[in-house]
Amino acid sequence: MLSLTCFGAAGSVTGSKHLLQFDDTRILIDCGLFQGMKNLRELNWKRLPIEPRDINAVVLTHGHLDHCGYLPRLILDGYKHRVHATAATRAIARLILLDSAWLQEKDAEQANRLGYSRHAPALPLYRVADAERAIERFSTVPLHQPYPLPGGAQLTFRRAGHILGACTAQIDIGGQRIVFSGDLGRFDDPVMHAPEPVPQADVIVIESTYGDRVHSREDPVDALGRVIERTMKRGGTVLIPAFAVGRTQILIQLLWKLRQQGRLQHVPVYLDSPMATSASELLRSHPEDHKLEPSDYEAACNAVHYVRDMEESMALSANTFPKIIISASGMATGGRVLHHIAAFAGDTRNTLLFSGFQAAGTRGRKLLNGARDVKLHGRWIAVQAEIAELPMLSAHADSDELMRWLSGFQEKPRQVLIVHGEPEASEALRERIVRELGWRASVPLQNDQVVL
Repeated sequence: MLSLTCFGAAGSVTGSKHLLQFDDTRILIDCGLFQGMKNLRELNWKRLPIEPRDINAVVLTHGHLDHCGYLPRLILDGYKHRVHATAATRAIARLILLDSAWLQEKDAEQANRLGYSRHAPALPLYRVADAERAIERFSTVPLHQPYPLPGGAQLTFRRAGHILGACTAQIDIGGQRIVFSGDLGRFDDPVMHAPEPVPQADVIVIESTYGDRVHSREDPVDALGRVIERTMKRGGTVLIPAFAVGRTQILIQLLWKLRQQGRLQHVPVYLDSPMATSASELLRSHPEDHKLEPSDYEAACNAVHYVRDMEESMALSANTFPKIIISASGMATGGRVLHHIAAFAGDTRNTLLFSGFQAAGTRGRKLLNGARDVKLHGRWIAVQAEIAELPMLSAHADSDELMRWLSGFQEKPRQVLIVHGEPEASEALRERIVRELGWRASVPLQNDQVVL
């Protein structure tokens, strides 16, 4: 019997873990951390319904935290085998896992020192040493070539856009073909290649982050420029919480275009995220994974001031001159951006600018929904700054683009399973697939086994 069980990203956009099982072979597609709502974050501390030692292989579609961030814990709990990913995904996952482990250690240390944790002592989910052990488990898989997995299965990666190294995963097992979309990117992304079509599948497992929405077609350069210009007129700072991998690199390119148009004038741009700095350097080492010419990203990156250490970051927070700060994390869930929010959110001259999807329960979603107070490091901060959003910068395909990718299949699949979306988005995409394509589609629930 072939079956699929979603241990994450079912009814939410986080914690992606999909277990494909055929007889005694068990393959886990993605292994992400839950983020956002407290009840979801608490799932990170619960053991999986299956023993990790019984899993035969892990396949990563890409290196974002909600797709790879649980790996160190999986290994701590007994997983013994390999993690299969592209070369760029391995490089990005290394950055993200080490950063995640470091932040968890620092957060636990600070919670214990300041006494705001309910746990005594507060502990990290995993440590830097655990992340390093997880990175050693990676095996690099080439694009477009069938690659052997345990139990006679075969894996084929194709580009998914989204971020460097991101792929769709075709797994042939038990005489059937299952295709996982992972996170699909945009078809007109200025940096990433468009998602590649897949000709045939028996079962499609597709994300639905924006399954109920279509992105604005407004020029992102102009939209970004207007936010910056009105903030500069007030003498304020634009603080952009941004995902270190993907979104930050696009923002750097857009800011460079504004500078070329003369709209930034002498406004300094600071990138305050060691991980984002390292991720930007990966553009150089993986040129086949993006559309930029070396001269493009070299010039754009050279126009940014890189903040390397915490002392420089703290000085940046203390300085009131007009500027632009890009800092992780993108949903304001952790990292250096929290110190900047504490410094700049209380001043009406400033702007907090969000540039991508904000999951339910995150500070980013709360601020976009109108919250005027946020809790940071155990204390409440009043928010007086302008709150702005540039949803057209999302690295996720919208509803039209998800349907465009599905239309690339040359044969009708037996069924479509819709994951990685909040309930309204997943249901909207399901209805659209049924109505426009006439395909059988359903939305699996957390931990439910679906017979394929």
